[in-house]
Amino acid sequence: MAFRPCIDLRNGKVVQIVGGTLSDDGADTITNFVSERDAADFAAMYHNDGLYGGHVIMLGPGNEEAAIRALSAYPGGMQIGGGITPDNARHYLDAGASHVIVTSYLFDGDQISPARLDAILGAVGIKKLVIDLSCRRGIDGLYRVATNRWQTVTDTVIDAELIRRLEGFCSEFLVHAADVEGQCHGIDEDVVRLLGRLVSIPTTYAGGANRLESIQQVDELSNGKLDLTIGSALDIFGGNSVRYVDAAALGRKSSRQ
Repeated sequence: MAFRPCIDLRNGKVVQIVGGTLSDDGADTITNFVSERDAADFAAMYHNDGLYGGHVIMLGPGNEEAAIRALSAYPGGMQIGGGITPDNARHYLDAGASHVIVTSYLFDGDQISPARLDAILGAVGIKKLVIDLSCRRGIDGLYRVATNRWQTVTDTVIDAELIRRLEGFCSEFLVHAADVEGQCHGIDEDVVRLLGRLVSIPTTYAGGANRLESIQQVDELSNGKLDLTIGSALDIFGGNSVRYVDAAALGRKSSRQ
């Protein structure tokens, strides 16, 4: 179990948002925090604090330069996601990303396209690929993958068959529980339990963590299988319930690196 840091970028700025409100025009997006510090400052801090395996997420266009600065500040220490395709993936790896994270590109409509999966694998290989299975819960209680910055809920259900199929094509999973992302009301325990039952490769959960004890909670509910990202609750992102120095100390103690 490890604490993994994050850098979310919108319009070139480090932000924390309520994930389920993100929209193309931004009119309905609820923003919890916008930093005056550059993305590279956060990446350098994570580097200095020995936190490995975090992610930089580009929430829409206009974030490429900030992302590259962050990757350059921590070569090999952070993953990159948001608009990743076979055409640009190698560019971000060459800029310092440890892995690329893909979701939307993989989908052709509501299903994962084998041809697109083959294309991204051809560009980066299994060891450099993280598949993002960020999800939302339907009225039937099933969790389905959400693409297009969590705006489009596909028909792809997160279940044992999906996980078994995809584990052979990537080195890690990243899963944002979009229904609770950025709300600081607590993790989605059902998502954590589900992933804990299904996954056998490194997997990071994000969404709703609102206290330092969330790290232990995720560890216990997932039987030690999941790492945790904390965002809006951290004091470095304007939160008031988790001190970054405390989370970083636990991250150093428990990191898999």
